[in-house]
Amino acid sequence: MTDTIATTVATAATAAIPPPRAAGLQLSPVQLRTLDALRRSESEVVFDDELMTELRTDAEDGLTLLSERLGRSELVVTKHTIATVLDCETRHLAPDDFSWSPARARGTVTHKAIQLLLNWRSAPVPLDVVDEALARLADEERSIGDYIAGLGPGEEAELRGQTLELLTKFIECFPPLDPRAHPMTETSIRFPVDGPIVLRARVDLVIGRPHGTEARKVIIDLKTGRVLDRHRQDLRFYALVETLCRGVPPRKLASFSLDAGIAVVEEVTPALLRSTLRRTLDAIERMVELRVEGRPATTTAGPSCRWCQLLEGCAPGRASTAPVDADEADGPD
Repeated sequence: MTDTIATTVATAATAAIPPPRAAGLQLSPVQLRTLDALRRSESEVVFDDELMTELRTDAEDGLTLLSERLGRSELVVTKHTIATVLDCETRHLAPDDFSWSPARARGTVTHKAIQLLLNWRSAPVPLDVVDEALARLADEERSIGDYIAGLGPGEEAELRGQTLELLTKFIECFPPLDPRAHPMTETSIRFPVDGPIVLRARVDLVIGRPHGTEARKVIIDLKTGRVLDRHRQDLRFYALVETLCRGVPPRKLASFSLDAGIAVVEEVTPALLRSTLRRTLDAIERMVELRVEGRPATTTAGPSCRWCQLLEGCAPGRASTAPVDADEADGPD
């Protein structure tokens, strides 16, 4: 079997986001740039049936072998658990000290606000959408609901303002999403449906849907600040789970920086899907070795050390985050 996409049929150029229906609607330069980045090319993309069979078989076989080593344990595999076990095993095993704050909650509230925005029947006022998102999340029976319901006036105002900022940036960066683009937010996908090991993902924004076996879907991760390599790895994991669930891969992956107004786009290829499956199975094997089989964890310094709760007592981490002397910044003579 070849590593190429089986069919490429020339068609008229079509957008992943269909043009807005409203006559005379003017798009800003950043909205036009977003439209161009996510637009479908002039060719139809259909992935080889053999590739789909190969990926699913390899995934099922790999998960079965790893499940046999779990005993009675179970694993829920996410982008976070994969990233942490591959970055630093010691950090992966550390207790989770997560607690909510306005800075941490703003992403969750913004995603809820975008979900409401895309389904709002009348012309929405952004602040009204933010308030509705906060009210709905406060009613949810999970930790974010308890956090929002217990906010004091100052913290609530801070969270409200930060969310309004991000929602406004989204409105400024994205053209109005036509219903024909089938936009969905906070979409959950999992593979398999049940078992000792489950791959689980939640996607910020999806545009498009497959047309038969033609790949048309674009998966988008909304980010503030820089787009890092681990963000691209997260999207590749989403693409893999989507492919295993639906049998048709997404066409494009995009990390979108709301601060910069720029989408970092990657085309989905057979090589990308295969390498992501290998990475995922490697990460799961490490989890099994560490959590079930008792292998000692290794400590690996890297960029994530700056945000690690173990940094104070970790010599490799402290060394990797120590400021570089100005005379040594360019290396030895």
